[in-house]
Amino acid sequence: MADLIVQAAVKEELGELNVASDLYDALDDEVSELLEDASRRAEENDRKTVQPRDL
Repeated sequence: MADLIVQAAVKEELGELNVASDLYDALDDEVSELLEDASRRAEENDRKTVQPRDL
């Protein structure tokens, strides 16, 4: 796991809602997968820079 998620930022964004402890791991996995896909798209387009359009 890459620890891409800042727990305090997630908690702040969700406001008064409670956060299950396993949400952070699941969210981290989702972000990691999103970044892997974006990286692949950039490479497929012969770029070394990941851009918003790769998301």
